[in-house]
Amino acid sequence: MQRSLHYTAVVAAALGLAACAAPGDAFAPRAAISSDRAAAPSAHAVQVTGGGTTTFGADLDGDGDIDGSHFGFAAVIAGDGSAQGHFTCLMAGNANFLGLHLMAVQGPVTSGALDGRSFRGTATVKVFGPGAQSIFRDIPFVVTVTPGGPGVATLQLTVLGVFDGVAGDVAPGNGNYDLARETLTTGQITIY
Repeated sequence: MQRSLHYTAVVAAALGLAACAAPGDAFAPRAAISSDRAAAPSAHAVQVTGGGTTTFGADLDGDGDIDGSHFGFAAVIAGDGSAQGHFTCLMAGNANFLGLHLMAVQGPVTSGALDGRSFRGTATVKVFGPGAQSIFRDIPFVVTVTPGGPGVATLQLTVLGVFDGVAGDVAPGNGNYDLARETLTTGQITIY
């Protein structure tokens, strides 16, 4: 019962982050996983959920502040690697990142590893800041996670095919925007 309540709270937090967008906005949540499927996945399915805040543990942009993000996700990965779910990563408000007012990566999860430790999808990426106001659509992303709570769980986001070499990219020259591994400061990541 306690695990079920925890799962419900994490999914609610993940979907709550996605629901912060205005109706009709590209960041408004798409059709959710049906409650029947979320409550009773197939015997070979893996559920991966998470929500909270993170820190990179470093000043990635040289502005004197430690960078971090807010995130939320919920996905069911089937035995064939296909997945249904949603991912949101937001750097805004109290999560300083690259001097931007907002950077958000949000989209459906479409595939994942059978152990639940990584998943993929295609996102809308929003970047707003001094001299930058852009929205990019249909951008592939990969997320790698380690389950646990604050100080234990980790999340690493890679946005494929764009932003290579931009501040914060830990692997410049490969054509992707590889963010450093983030450690949870609040929240939880679970795989079951």
